[in-house]
Amino acid sequence: MSLMKTLALSAAFAVALMGGAASAQEPTRIALVVKSLGNGFFDAANKGAEEAAKELGNTEIIYTGPTTTTAEGQIEVLNSLVSQRVDAIAVSANDPDALAPVLKRAMDRGIKVISWDSGVAPEGRIMHLNPSSNALIGETCLKLAAAALPEGKGDVAILSATATSTNQNVWIEEMKKALPNYPGINIVTTVYGDDLSDKSYREATALLQAHPEVKVIIAPTSVGIVAAAQAVADAGKTGQVFVTGLGLPSEMAGAIKAGTSKSFAIWNPIDLGYSAAMLAHDLVEGDITKVEPGQKLKAGRMGEITVGEGAEAAMSEPFTYDASNIDEFSKIF
Repeated sequence: MSLMKTLALSAAFAVALMGGAASAQEPTRIALVVKSLGNGFFDAANKGAEEAAKELGNTEIIYTGPTTTTAEGQIEVLNSLVSQRVDAIAVSANDPDALAPVLKRAMDRGIKVISWDSGVAPEGRIMHLNPSSNALIGETCLKLAAAALPEGKGDVAILSATATSTNQNVWIEEMKKALPNYPGINIVTTVYGDDLSDKSYREATALLQAHPEVKVIIAPTSVGIVAAAQAVADAGKTGQVFVTGLGLPSEMAGAIKAGTSKSFAIWNPIDLGYSAAMLAHDLVEGDITKVEPGQKLKAGRMGEITVGEGAEAAMSEPFTYDASNIDEFSKIF
């Protein structure tokens, strides 16, 4: 065999080896950990994360979470992911403090951790992605409640998720801070449905019985708002009590058309899951272990997301849905 032929065969063999190595390259594995499985909001977020993975290439989304909205359930899931040595964890927390130790252990092992939607204590994550500004969410909930009340005046109640849910508690505090801007609104009580449909329904039903003066129920939870609307309808109070807060268009279309809700708000969960996956991928690719205020991270079609104080960032403002646009958006998510 001639020297030239030998060199050519050697070169071809080297190229084949390189191609084999490239094809065998392990994908970046990002675990999208949600509060509970079977929740339409989080299912939509997973669609966005999968969209990001397809756009990025060689990226795998592991969509997981407990069957009930408990910190214990999430800790069990997270322990498994740490054992699997995934590359990144993006979690919507059921409890900000209870999850921190296992997530700190994940980071100690080189796993990049972000929280999104519902935050984790700072020691348990590199950064947190808020779906919107907390102040804007609180203000929006009150604005929609005022719009549903005669002359913007009356008693309202809040149906929240769990008593320890980070984002819910922050939004409720922001509502209370914004109350001076809505002097006609009086918040009489807050109850908790634990983001479970049946419990949320029971809490809303009991609320209507215990507080017949309530004219609006604010539910800043996609599970609670649907349950509250059904409770109002079943109590025969359609047109007397209105439900607002944060919900999915596909799940709230019936309430809007039936008149149990005049309007509600939400950011696009598809965009939120997409952004969370993009940010987690950025941290892995850049081997980023700390972010600073003013730092900009790329989030694909969502543009650049700027990190603020406390290593927190906001995605976008909430959007209002009502009879004028519910048909359009209910077909999307």
